[in-house]
Amino acid sequence: MKALEVRHGVQLKKILFLTDFSEAANAAAPYAIGLAKTYGAKILALHMRPPAVNPMTPPASWYGTEEAAETQAGEERRELEAMFMGLSPKIIVKEGDLHGHIDAIVAEENVDLIVMGTHGRSGIKRFFLGSVAEEVFRRADCPVLTVGPHAGRGITIPAEFTRILFATTNTTEAKPALNYALSLAQENQAHITLLHVIAEPGAGTLVQPDDLIDATEASLRKLVPSEAESWCVPDFLVECGDAAKKILDVAAHRKANLIVMGVHKAHGFPGAATHLPIAVAHEVVAKAQCPVLTVHS
Repeated sequence: MKALEVRHGVQLKKILFLTDFSEAANAAAPYAIGLAKTYGAKILALHMRPPAVNPMTPPASWYGTEEAAETQAGEERRELEAMFMGLSPKIIVKEGDLHGHIDAIVAEENVDLIVMGTHGRSGIKRFFLGSVAEEVFRRADCPVLTVGPHAGRGITIPAEFTRILFATTNTTEAKPALNYALSLAQENQAHITLLHVIAEPGAGTLVQPDDLIDATEASLRKLVPSEAESWCVPDFLVECGDAAKKILDVAAHRKANLIVMGVHKAHGFPGAATHLPIAVAHEVVAKAQCPVLTVHS
C-alpha cells in the first residue's frame, strides 16, 4: 500500500498506534479505532518508555527500580487493552530508540498505516527539542496519520473522511500521495479538492504567479485518472502565497476532515525535506483542524 492505483482501493490490514499516554496521543486513538473498524484492521499499540535504569548511576541504587518499571509497564499494557477493548490489539511496550523500534515494527509486521497524535510544538521549543511526529512522518516506510492539537474539534465520527483536501506545491512529485487521497475518497464516497500553492516570487523574478495559474491548474487536472470521473467530481484550486497558510485557509473554508500531503523519505539531518517543505508540513499538522495524512512521494 506504499503507492496505490486508484482502482485498488485502500487496504488497511495493520495499523500502528503510537502513544506516550499524553492528551495529544489520546486524541488520536479514536481515529485508529475508527479506521480499524472500517477496514477490519489489526491494531498494534506501541508505547516507548524511558529506560528504567540509568547506566550512569551506581548499580547499588538500582534496587527495586527494574521491578517498579515492570509493574508500571503492566499497568500501561492494561490501559492500552482497555483503550482498544473489543479489537484484540497487540500491545508493545519497549525501552530504547523510538525511531529504531518503529522502523523495525513497520518492517516486521508489514504495517500499512501509523496513527499518532502531536502537541504541535513550534518556534524555539521545536528548534531545540525537535518534533517526534515530524521525524516519524519523515522516516516511516508507510503513510502516517497525524492528529494535531486542534484536530477533531466537533468531530462526532472520527475517521469518517467525507471532505478531503489534497495539497501540493509540486505536481511532478504529487502522484503517489494523490493516488492515496483518491483511493480514500473513493472508499468513503468523499468530495475531494486538489490544491496547488504557488510560492510568492523572489526579487527580480520575471514570471509572476498569476502567469502560472492556468498552466498549473491544467497540470493538476492531468494528475486525476479518467476513471475517477465515474465516482467523483473533484475541485481544482491554484493559490498563490504562503503554502501553509493557504492550505490551512482552504481546509477551513472547505470544512475538510482530512488533509493529504506528499513527503519525501528522510535524507540527511532531521527535518531535511518534504515535497512540501518540512516547515510547511509541520505547520499544517500543528494548526490544522483535522488530521493530516502524509504519504511518501
